Amino acid sequence: MIEEILHGMTPGRAVLWALGIFTALSVFRKLQVSAQISRLGARAPKISFRYPYALDFLYKGHLANQAGQDLEFWRNTIIKAGGSTKSKTSELDAGISTRMILTIDPENIKAVLTGQFADYGKGESFHREWKEFLGDSIFATDGELWSKSRQLIRPMFARDRIVDTEIFEKHVQKLIDLLGGSPSPQGSKVVDVGSLFFRYTLDAATDYLLGQGTDSLENPATRFAEAFRYVQARQAELFRFGVFSSLMSRKEFRANLKIMDEFIQPYIDTVLSLSTAELDQKLSNRETFLDALARFTRDPRILRDQLVAVLLAGRDTTAGTLSFCLFELSRHPEVVARLRQEINDRLGLGANGRKPSYNDLKDMKYLSAVINETMRVYPVVPFNVRYSLKDTTLPRGGGPDGLEPVGVRANSRVIYSTILMQRDPDLYDGPDSKNYFDPVKWIPERWVSGWSPRPWHFIPFNGGPRICIGQQFATIEMGYTIIRILQTYERIIALPVSGKDRVEDPRLRFEVTLSPGEELNCIFVKEGEDYQRSK
Repeated sequence: MIEEILHGMTPGRAVLWALGIFTALSVFRKLQVSAQISRLGARAPKISFRYPYALDFLYKGHLANQAGQDLEFWRNTIIKAGGSTKSKTSELDAGISTRMILTIDPENIKAVLTGQFADYGKGESFHREWKEFLGDSIFATDGELWSKSRQLIRPMFARDRIVDTEIFEKHVQKLIDLLGGSPSPQGSKVVDVGSLFFRYTLDAATDYLLGQGTDSLENPATRFAEAFRYVQARQAELFRFGVFSSLMSRKEFRANLKIMDEFIQPYIDTVLSLSTAELDQKLSNRETFLDALARFTRDPRILRDQLVAVLLAGRDTTAGTLSFCLFELSRHPEVVARLRQEINDRLGLGANGRKPSYNDLKDMKYLSAVINETMRVYPVVPFNVRYSLKDTTLPRGGGPDGLEPVGVRANSRVIYSTILMQRDPDLYDGPDSKNYFDPVKWIPERWVSGWSPRPWHFIPFNGGPRICIGQQFATIEMGYTIIRILQTYERIIALPVSGKDRVEDPRLRFEVTLSPGEELNCIFVKEGEDYQRSK
């Protein structure tokens, strides 16, 4: 019979047979996967799409990213998929085994980060996709590799290492000089705080890590800074396109990776040329992060991977938070006045103001409120990802009422959004409450009025075993920088973006981290100075 079928087979019929068999197998496999998920738990509300592998959905997401509308796109995607249910979790079932789950539910986020920590991790897919950039570093690995990375890095952020605020002072003074300046005939000096803070934190981070800053405040067009920026942007783009990223060019991506590595390598070569005794001798002087790493490992690849990971975490996250913080301060003069009063009471202002110590920074409550509110509205990692390491569940989001556990097959991608969760009105007291503050607005007073977030409703540094090691270091750097700026400048004035007639909410850029999507133009005015709008 088979011989008869093959004897009369034409090329056209062969194609039809092949398509039929492929379709039948695909349907069978789809039913098999659905049955497996049903045994694990319920399904979350499904995100609709029209074209195979959700190509139309991916394209809409790309357009939203290019237009700076990620927040609206993903909020609508997750919430609308739930329809009339209360589910804050949805799923995109785009292929036979390419299911993606999206959630802004704090119970699910808590489960992924701590309650079911062993069930979720970065996963081999993530490791493979990010390996060229992050290698085997702490941000791209699980299990023993991750544990060793954490043990290697943790001592570098011990309290006795981060209390030395002098590490920021010389860079802060360069920054302060660039923020202000004498008014010209065209008006007061206008600065883009976003651009300056990314250069400032790069200088401070490379100084701490390598013992020598990049001097990008003095020379904005440093090749390393430009390469680092490009690699992050391209890596985020490759990740968004998932399986289709294999069709995208990596030529420029790898060229910029080479620039990064060529910048870092001489420092690695130098530290590896030192003996253990010479490295130990540096303990009595100023030991850099790289020096300390080299005392534990002599593997140049490990040194490179951990340096890049910590630079990503230590530079971009702090820069983004400072950028949004100073821009919000420029729109809220009453907050600036109250913060300067706290600074004056503790440290003094102007030439009489002293540098803040570690204890000063920890004790200044309103400063903490300003920083916390910035991290609440603008969390530095607005979207994060984990992969299920085995068949498991999420606590809720499935079923007709959105309250049943969601079945999750092994190697499923789970994306959770801190920015959508932390702005979710359902997690705050309503307008009738005496402690009501609009959750979408930047209002530091909420933190000193008796309000505090419920557990897992505010996670600027993630949570669980993978909580950020450098959170104290980052908080100290941000607090120190804000204080030194406000000791010098009495007022910060926001200006509209070119082409607009009023100051609007900042446009957001979603890449590996959150950053401004356009200029954040401000004028910094010292006490007694005149403010003159540009002509």
